[in-house]
Amino acid sequence: MITPPAQLRDKLREFGQEHVLAWWDRLSDSERQASIEQLRSIDLALLRRLYQQRDQGHPLPQPERIAPVPVARLDATDESTRQAGEQALRRGEVAVLVVAGGQGSRLGHDVPKGMFEVGPVSNKSLFQIHAEKVLALGRRYGKSILFLVMTSPATDAETRAFFADNGNFGLPSEEFLFFCQGTMPALDLATGKLLLEPPGLLFLSPNGHGGSLIALADSGLLDQLVQRGVQQVFYFQVDNPLVKVADPLFLGHHLRNAAEVSSKIVPKEGPIDKLGNLVLIDGRCSMIEYSDLPHDLAQQRDENGQLRIWAGSPAIHIFAVDFLRRATQGALRIPFHLARKKVPYLDANGALVQPDRENALKFEMFIFDVLPLAERWTVVETSRREEFAPLKNATGPDSPETVRQAISNLAADWLEKTGAKPPRRSDGNAAMALEISPLYALDAEELAAKVNATLPVNEPLYLGDALTRREDKGEKVNQSS
Repeated sequence: MITPPAQLRDKLREFGQEHVLAWWDRLSDSERQASIEQLRSIDLALLRRLYQQRDQGHPLPQPERIAPVPVARLDATDESTRQAGEQALRRGEVAVLVVAGGQGSRLGHDVPKGMFEVGPVSNKSLFQIHAEKVLALGRRYGKSILFLVMTSPATDAETRAFFADNGNFGLPSEEFLFFCQGTMPALDLATGKLLLEPPGLLFLSPNGHGGSLIALADSGLLDQLVQRGVQQVFYFQVDNPLVKVADPLFLGHHLRNAAEVSSKIVPKEGPIDKLGNLVLIDGRCSMIEYSDLPHDLAQQRDENGQLRIWAGSPAIHIFAVDFLRRATQGALRIPFHLARKKVPYLDANGALVQPDRENALKFEMFIFDVLPLAERWTVVETSRREEFAPLKNATGPDSPETVRQAISNLAADWLEKTGAKPPRRSDGNAAMALEISPLYALDAEELAAKVNATLPVNEPLYLGDALTRREDKGEKVNQSS
């Protein structure tokens, strides 16, 4: 029988966590080995420190230390700035990172959220839409772009299989890398003890979207990026199909300002918009969660009646690789936030308990905690219509219905710029399903070079790569090639 190494036993005893071995005799040898490996990977000293800080929280600064963040509005006709971004893409200095560790449980979709089909005509998944943008960028600039997909333990196997089953959506295998988000064990709120879910194995949960940067460093991928000449990482979340991946104008602005971090924002739709708030705290670019923003501060308006704190975050960033190396090491390493949660656990009799109130501490890192570490940063405005339609809920706002409508609206906007006349409803939304594949056009200008005002738009329209007719859903697809 495999026994716990003496060094591991001593370490557990030192930190008062030897209870995790209580069910050792019931485990198979494979389960014992898995338990040993899991326990060896846990930083018990860190967990003790975090538990000791459980009542400290992260207090907000006084309101007088919080100010609106300066925001740049880029000029789409600024060719010199755009060219600076395009040259970086041509030199292979930009990698693309999509955070895709979440499951679609709120969507009633028990698989990785990136597998959810949102193409209003094609039924393409979020993963396919993003991958095709990366592929199209590589073709446009004559240089393959490294595509990094961050998964979680809950989504990793399915995500890898999904890409493999779909031929990586045309991406070259050498320019496509997965890496897995880290996890953290939960601690009993009353005692600080590690919680077990099955006998011998700890309850683990993903360590937050900030963990994507730590995983990038700990996996060795940051070092690989340096070796490959990558200098900038374009970061976004998988649930937003409108994002302008590695937007050259945004990249050029970031580079011309020698920024360590650049972030896009969208104007908030109201004081309590459920977006993180980009602000200045003591003169540094920072983020305050919408749930943490004091009510009085959220309601403040300037002399023109506009919200004073108005910059909402769609989680679109560019990070300089050198900055990421500093921000993921030593004293600058992203801190953990503590959250009180309900976590199922094994009791002293080995029975699984489903608590009816908060019983545990979970630990997460947030991506926005790196923002104040930057000495040089920029913030750039974009619009929801052009670049932000997150998929979060099964119905209502941010649902499949609203996301598909947003994709159709953007396609209609681009078509109108060619002189075509897509029909609109009275509210301005596209009156039918419209979709433009990234492989056909990455922007309105590229579309205008391929279609003209005579293109009929009187039924659901898909422009792009080959698409088979979907008889089972009664869809009729017009194509242009």
